[in-house]
Amino acid sequence: MQYSLGIDAGGTYTDAILVRDSDRSVVTSNKALTTYPDLIEGIKNAIDGIDESYLEKVKLVSLSTTLATNTVLEDTGYPVGLILAGDHNVEKDFPTNDIIFVSGGHDHMGEEMAPLDIEAVKHFVKGVHDNVSAFAVSSHFSIRNPEHELRVKELITKLTGKPVVCGHELSQDIGAYERSVTAYLNAQLLPVGKHFINAIIAEMKRRRMHARLIMLKCDGSVVGIGDALERPIETIFSGPAASLIGASYLAEIGTCAVVDVGGTSTDVSMLYENVPDLSEAGAVVGGWQTKVKAIHMETSAMGGDSHIWTKDKKVYIGPRRVEPLCLAAVKYKGFLEKLKRTVVPSRRLFDENIQPTKFFVRTEHEIVDLTENEEMVLSVIGSDPVSFDEMSTVLKKPPSSFVLSSLIKKRLIQAIGFTPTDVLHVLGEYDEWNSEASKLGADVIAKLNNTGKYELSASLKKRFARNMAFGLMSYLLPGVDGSGIEMIVDGKFRAKFDVEVPVVLLGGPVIAYKDDVRSFINAEVIVPDHAEVGNAAGALFGKGIKRIEIMIKPESVNNPDRDFFVFSPDGRLKFDTYVQALSFANDHGRSLTYSYMSECGIRESNVNVTVTEKHVSPEGWRHPPMESKLTFVGVGII
Repeated sequence: MQYSLGIDAGGTYTDAILVRDSDRSVVTSNKALTTYPDLIEGIKNAIDGIDESYLEKVKLVSLSTTLATNTVLEDTGYPVGLILAGDHNVEKDFPTNDIIFVSGGHDHMGEEMAPLDIEAVKHFVKGVHDNVSAFAVSSHFSIRNPEHELRVKELITKLTGKPVVCGHELSQDIGAYERSVTAYLNAQLLPVGKHFINAIIAEMKRRRMHARLIMLKCDGSVVGIGDALERPIETIFSGPAASLIGASYLAEIGTCAVVDVGGTSTDVSMLYENVPDLSEAGAVVGGWQTKVKAIHMETSAMGGDSHIWTKDKKVYIGPRRVEPLCLAAVKYKGFLEKLKRTVVPSRRLFDENIQPTKFFVRTEHEIVDLTENEEMVLSVIGSDPVSFDEMSTVLKKPPSSFVLSSLIKKRLIQAIGFTPTDVLHVLGEYDEWNSEASKLGADVIAKLNNTGKYELSASLKKRFARNMAFGLMSYLLPGVDGSGIEMIVDGKFRAKFDVEVPVVLLGGPVIAYKDDVRSFINAEVIVPDHAEVGNAAGALFGKGIKRIEIMIKPESVNNPDRDFFVFSPDGRLKFDTYVQALSFANDHGRSLTYSYMSECGIRESNVNVTVTEKHVSPEGWRHPPMESKLTFVGVGII
């Protein structure tokens, strides 16, 4: 008997799921808290919950991880030198100061616009090579002719031996600026990805797991480890992709909308006939527009760990994430007793940080660049949670909310507070942690708002479900005014949204929200078995998907019957006749697709390749097309 193991390292939890290969049925699963910033410990803990007798029989391990996303968002990637050749917009922002613009580049037909200034490149590389870990190079219209990028790569490899990322290797889409940013971010991630993957491989060897390792990409497809090491940027936002694939597999539905409730956010996306809905513009990460194909999704900053707080007789949910009270009561000795002695600060001081149910604990993150006030506040926060009142007593004055926010942003302290997870513990609809702690927190907030803890919790649960319904309808109705959607969801009219596709809920205790979501919209709402580890299932059941575009153009409109260029990911080639060019394009597209699938460990017999041809010619044209675009889509079953 053979098995496959799926692992998803999410923002809050790391999930593992074991599947029997013979019938693709779920054997067992396990959840562990994600360990940050070292995800490996959380992954080890998740695997520890799987019976060892199964692990030696695992033949495939598939990963989905937040590593690439977090590295870009937090700007903790490695330093990179960026080289831009040709007509780039120098007035735009670039993510590095180690950058040079040199002459070179090509036009839309792949003809050289200007000679490559290789001496300027050499001087730049020698000047920065001690300060960077990798290089990125992007040449104007390298998607038509990558010659200059390849020459620069050859030079840097010879001079330094360090990794070099070329823009044309990552995208064949038009957009020189976005392609250069994508190349830079990918280069930043190379050492991070290599360290992570090597650590995973070492852990598999330690457990005597002789399995093939693959990773999920942000478009819902899988990638072999060779490609993952070369193009780690493609694994950003693999979490939303995993939720789509996992929902489809667990619910056994090929077309559905998916609402994925995580710790920090709630994400809505859709799968149509087993193909994820992709964003045409490419993923935006850390404010940078990239050319990476990613899932199109609607995100709200309201998750199971969003902070619930009060001010001026109003109760707010989020946007910041905290550790739930119920979890903290399990992790920290004496925390429950501290909750029982809660002191309510002056209500005029209330904000998101200054709350009677909020506590702070120190992390092990590296301390850098602290102000005097930050040092003072941090000095009174240790490994046991402290309240605002306790800090005020030791400091002999109230700590600044601004300083607390800054320490949270610098990841030097972790906040603890009342959350939607606590709400479900109060209502008895989830019992993973300590319910008494949740009830104590709810009681404090309820009294400040002249209500009871159960009434408050029921109201908050309804608000959370309403946010799920609103996010779903905003996704399904792009371009429709949000206020109109809000009024219909909130029942302001005698009308309700009818959702024609099934809606699958994923995440820890999402079963608790099923009926509440249906109270806002008319829809078939499904919570499949193992919904709590749906992303891990998605990591495992992503298909091998490869999209390749090849273009054919005549060299000259004055002689349209001879001399044709073929533009492919491998560069530009010239053929005497259109028939020769078309034949090569068809063969080459299929060859590239099958080669990619082979690297992912997918047999050619399990790959289906479809080809779409689009031809453009003037009216009355009696020659070969002025432009032919062949799109190859290969789908392989793991």
